[in-house]
Amino acid sequence: MKENKSTWKVLLEILFISTRLGLTSFGGPVAHLGYFHTEYIRRRKWMDEKSYADLVALCQFLPGPASSQVGIGIGVIRGGALGGIVSFIGFTLPSVLALVIFALILEGLDVADAGWIHGLKIVAVAVVAHAILGMAQKLTPDIKRKTLALLALVATLLWQTAFTQVSVILVAGVLGYILYKEHADTEDAGLRVPISKKFAGFCLTLFFGLLILLPIVREATQIEWIAMFDSFYRSGSLVFGGGHFVLPLLEREFVPTGWLSEEAFLAGYGAAQAVPGPLFTFAAYLGAVMNGWQGGLLATVAIFLPAFLLIYGTLPFWDALRRNPSIKGALMGVNAAVIGILISAFYHPIWTSSILAPIDFAFAAVLFSMLVYWKLPPWIVVLTGAIGGAVISLY
Repeated sequence: MKENKSTWKVLLEILFISTRLGLTSFGGPVAHLGYFHTEYIRRRKWMDEKSYADLVALCQFLPGPASSQVGIGIGVIRGGALGGIVSFIGFTLPSVLALVIFALILEGLDVADAGWIHGLKIVAVAVVAHAILGMAQKLTPDIKRKTLALLALVATLLWQTAFTQVSVILVAGVLGYILYKEHADTEDAGLRVPISKKFAGFCLTLFFGLLILLPIVREATQIEWIAMFDSFYRSGSLVFGGGHFVLPLLEREFVPTGWLSEEAFLAGYGAAQAVPGPLFTFAAYLGAVMNGWQGGLLATVAIFLPAFLLIYGTLPFWDALRRNPSIKGALMGVNAAVIGILISAFYHPIWTSSILAPIDFAFAAVLFSMLVYWKLPPWIVVLTGAIGGAVISLY
């Protein structure tokens, strides 16, 4: 009975914290990783720095919404399979509800250019800068790893394609193995993944099975709901690089086919920029436009299901691999490359879309100081950013 109560206590804790993050995490996937790092690693120490970096590296490598997968993975490690689901619900539900409401009631409302939205983008600059500085100190302590991070930064800035990140991570893994295969790593990450390999294998089988079978069933039945599920599931399965890269896939699936107009698609994209949480919840808006709130729910389940199956399917094997001495050198290279990728994403799109004038940079410096030096809670920094952005827009 005590163990059962303890389990429910852990799940409620995960739900409370992830929901708070879901209500305040503006700025896109890299900013989300910053919020996660601040809350889960620095404040609550649910994972050590190395385990978190390894989890981020895995999710950067897998297709799907990287920040959502990291959140699911943290929930799994903290509270098992149910913990991953609870963490996902808390982080995702606020933006799903907001976007469904936008679709049903506020469609066409121009919120993308609101001053408070710009202020929240500046908050993301401060949060990501803080996260990158903290992770870089741990993951790039020597000149070799600093060089790998620099090369990853240059490559991902100059060649901004969906597969550049995966290619950079693969190359960094090979270089890390060559450079650090004799490296004696005495740090024990101690990551426990409470999922069996049998269940993991089932999840991977289901992932590939749905990817193959759904298009066949779609063509055989011509049922609209199955066609929707297939389009969203396939988009969530095949995209690398986060939410911004899924937009062309979704547009190609639904606009040319006449399921919704280009204007409705772009209006929803503006709304998606205005809400916290993962950009993949844009699917909830599209589904709601096409088939009401039921369509929004179906779209959300379909586009995030691949992320669940991949995380549940790879984490147990990933933990075994990361403990293998012959793999540790490769992971050191991968983690260094992730720092470069994060810095690249920090510049574009976060910095380029947020710091548009000297006053923006000054405000970002104030928010950074509030977070790093004055140690104020993240929600206060977010609220200050929204109010400050609204005030700046008046001048």
